[in-house]
Amino acid sequence: MASPTLLPPEQQICFALYNASRSITARYRELLAPLGITYTQYLVLMILWEDGTVSVSHIGDRLQLESGTLSPLLRRLASLGLVTRERSGDDERVIEIGLTAKGDDMRGEAPHIAEQICASTGLPMDDLVALQGQIAELAAHVRSLS
Repeated sequence: MASPTLLPPEQQICFALYNASRSITARYRELLAPLGITYTQYLVLMILWEDGTVSVSHIGDRLQLESGTLSPLLRRLASLGLVTRERSGDDERVIEIGLTAKGDDMRGEAPHIAEQICASTGLPMDDLVALQGQIAELAAHVRSLS
């Protein structure tokens, strides 16, 4: 029986996804630098703009991140004056994250950043939406195997 051929990185889906992710994240870094936030911090702010005050676990579920990863990120957002961190009145074990006025004011920048990211891809919006759906399906399928 012949052994399978090992494909070079450029022909593997994992490399294509990795390379695309790095390129897009670098573009976000450039666009977010004037705001003084990172891409992951931007994701947290987007959740707060959409959902309002939420628990750390809610943010972790939405971003698929562990609380150990989120805690320093949220502390940094608080030190920047963008979010508040308070214990829940219902359950003191739960930390709730909310926006400050400064954090809410950044919401006005979000559409411009999204527009520039989409334009950076060189793809029509319909293709981007379809691609995002395909990548989400791929990720969900792979996660279901573990």
